[in-house]
Amino acid sequence: MSVPLKELRKEKGLSQIAVQMQTGIEQALISKYENGERVPPTETLMQLADFYGVSMDYIMGRTDRKEINR
Repeated sequence: MSVPLKELRKEKGLSQIAVQMQTGIEQALISKYENGERVPPTETLMQLADFYGVSMDYIMGRTDRKEINR
């Protein structure tokens, strides 16, 4: 699974600590998600998708389109 979380974070100019402070997700987990060492649970995927303004499918590598279908 290709996880573009690191790229999304860098696009916003944020550190992992800044993401932790804004989302409440532990920095160690953010690091593991970004490096593909762990897969975020569904609730965390939803939270990250909302935070970055992209679809869950984009985060999970199922599409190259960042847009959210509403």
